[in-house]
Amino acid sequence: MNYDVKDIKLAKDGLLRIEWANQSMRVLNNIKNRFAKEKPLKGVRIAACLHVTTETAALMQTLKVGGAKITLCASNPLSTQDDVASSLVKHNKISVFAIKGEDNKTYYKHIHSALDIKPQYTMDDGADLVSTIHSERPELIKGVRGGTEETTTGIIRLKSMAADGVLQYPIIAVNDAKTKHFFDNRYGTGQSTMDGIIRATNRLIAGSNFVVCGYGWCGKGLALRARGMGANVIVTEVDPTAALEAVMDGFTAMPIRQAARIGDFFCTVTGNINVIRKEHFQTMKDGAIVANSGHFNVELDLNGLGSIAKSRRTIRPFVEEYVLENGKCINVLGDGRLINLASAEGHPSSVMDMSFANQALSIEYMVKNKQRLENNVYSVPEEIDKAIAREKLKAMNVKIDRLTPEQKKYLASWSLGT
Repeated sequence: MNYDVKDIKLAKDGLLRIEWANQSMRVLNNIKNRFAKEKPLKGVRIAACLHVTTETAALMQTLKVGGAKITLCASNPLSTQDDVASSLVKHNKISVFAIKGEDNKTYYKHIHSALDIKPQYTMDDGADLVSTIHSERPELIKGVRGGTEETTTGIIRLKSMAADGVLQYPIIAVNDAKTKHFFDNRYGTGQSTMDGIIRATNRLIAGSNFVVCGYGWCGKGLALRARGMGANVIVTEVDPTAALEAVMDGFTAMPIRQAARIGDFFCTVTGNINVIRKEHFQTMKDGAIVANSGHFNVELDLNGLGSIAKSRRTIRPFVEEYVLENGKCINVLGDGRLINLASAEGHPSSVMDMSFANQALSIEYMVKNKQRLENNVYSVPEEIDKAIAREKLKAMNVKIDRLTPEQKKYLASWSLGT
């Protein structure tokens, strides 16, 4: 079995942490139990490019007991938990190619290593497998039957490919599921991003000006958590509707050029490029703290920042201090990569329970319906989405009402009124 991890001796620690995560992933565990009996993925080859965390390990275990043969590589150079990677290799016999802090050359080498399995299905968080297959490994396309995509950024890339007519196999957009983005993106990103910023800096949030760039589901969650910790939250946006929503939610909205002058903390969650640029860094306060929680490390113009810095140093783990020509210091967290995974552990397992339940059931759906799907981007079927919500409520011991026959008739009728 081929693999490339930091140190296989870390496997014991990883096993314990995976067990801890599994305790909060009851929906996925129920799927795992069913998969173990039914083997719906028997003989299926899956290449996965995901953040290698304890929660991802639980998903990999589920797919394997379902009969799949799996390879796993990291979807971000700083997101790998080395003990988890080692445990998957040693205890689950899964080929993992991931090392925390790997350079770009190693990162892309690992992607190719994962693809050497000649996958029938891909599982992405950022569309790196899909884009690599299409651009560098086209010989694999004829064997690929479908794939899934975990994150907003990846779906944007894939829908662009589909619109241009170049997407060569069907994709299910897991991120579009309500049980994914309503919870993972909002509550998961909100909590884990604050966790990452605090672990990296040990700075007080209360009383600070906290600038959230982007007010999608991730931005909403982050703004909510920052306010809960006592920050004065400022939102920057390009979408007038999102900006209006932020104001109605009680936050201040303004352009980034204005926010740059008054912010103490900055965090980008837009999925776009160069959101905070050189001209913004130049006007920031001395000691400003800048982070990103979007998928790629392109939201901060670090090349621009470097061009106006006279020196830089790592002042503490995951904190790089740039001293500008004007004498001010700007502190960048986690090399501009996902701070919730660079300096923390990512989303809590209880919220990833729903996201990865969507992943597992979407792969099963694609296996069962491979002849019906065209080369396009599909939403998670509504019946899967609602089934996961019901299972999560059940796991939380929450009961809800059901429509009465009278209510069903009323909702289906056009003739009934006041």
